[in-house]
Amino acid sequence: MKSKWALLALVLTMSVLLAACGGSNESKKESSDSSGGSKASASAGEELYQQSCIGCHGKDLEGGGGPNLQEVGGKYDEAKIESIIKNGRGNMPSHLVNDEEAAKIAKWLSQKK
Repeated sequence: MKSKWALLALVLTMSVLLAACGGSNESKKESSDSSGGSKASASAGEELYQQSCIGCHGKDLEGGGGPNLQEVGGKYDEAKIESIIKNGRGNMPSHLVNDEEAAKIAKWLSQKK
């Protein structure tokens, strides 16, 4: 009987964690500014992070359910970060955002050194 309750608790916990890490798949229009697309893209990356990643990686990139990302750009380049976002890694599921959103988030995170 204990194993049934333990299994139920595990399933519920995993469901809550996955729901918290997920986000909206709706992409928002990227705003442009007079300084060029790079600043707008970084801003879009931060906005997408807030929508889709904050549940596991924290408001200030400090980690929680997922690893600390405050200096992730010093550890991985933009392409590797994008690959991790798209394909998942460890407990992080894949395909939480579309490819365009993954690229914007990776660009923003790659600047965190």
